[in-house]
Amino acid sequence: MKITLLKLSAICLATTALAPLPAFANHHETAEMATINVAAVNTALAAAEGRSEEDKARDASRKPAEVLAFLGMEAGDTVLDLISSGGWYSVAAAIATGPEGKVYAQNPAAALQLRDGAYETEINARLAANALPQIERLNSEVTDLGVPDNSIDVVITALNFHDVYNSFGAPAAIGMLLAVKAKLKPGGVLGVIDHVGAADGDNTANHRIDPALAVAAAETAGFIVDRDDELLAGTNDDYTKHVFDPSTRGKTDRFILKLTKPE
Repeated sequence: MKITLLKLSAICLATTALAPLPAFANHHETAEMATINVAAVNTALAAAEGRSEEDKARDASRKPAEVLAFLGMEAGDTVLDLISSGGWYSVAAAIATGPEGKVYAQNPAAALQLRDGAYETEINARLAANALPQIERLNSEVTDLGVPDNSIDVVITALNFHDVYNSFGAPAAIGMLLAVKAKLKPGGVLGVIDHVGAADGDNTANHRIDPALAVAAAETAGFIVDRDDELLAGTNDDYTKHVFDPSTRGKTDRFILKLTKPE
């Protein structure tokens, strides 16, 4: 569990009546731009001196370069790592988007207070070790992210959506998606990664979610939905078990939703 204390009760009221937004440049409208090169990014991730051996070891199961390529990330993109916790994905995204890019490592106050401030300590240490000037910490609430509307190319949130949905219900989850959608450029992408839960399972207790519920919420929020169930498939995952159960921790099936804001 990453976070169960998010103050999301006002999201629906804050986002269901969004005013028409001004026109901005479409995401990736420049013809010569291309999605990141997976092999090159994997090489850069492995060679990054600031990344610990533990962080590099996670690449095998998390496949950050492949995930970010699936989401359509390009060098120079502006990225938001939503509820970034310890910042592992923030660093990976910063390496992928390169020095011309920008990565916001966002965390609400509740996330940084969990486990006696463990994520605060972790993200400080990780960002200090990697010294990537394109990363900016963003301590803000999901209801008030602190970035302009229509300014972000790619948002990624890893293993967070189930907590929002399970703790606060579909309306709050849809509200969060709408809040993020407002920040994306037209054609921009929100990537949601989460643990697969069975349709009839106790997903709240096990910190999982039925992917169909996430898809339905995304469609209600007006996103174009693409789904990948293969890239982050686990090893004989048992959906009846808690994701932190020793037999399944780090081996869960995870789905990826590529949610595109219509142009």
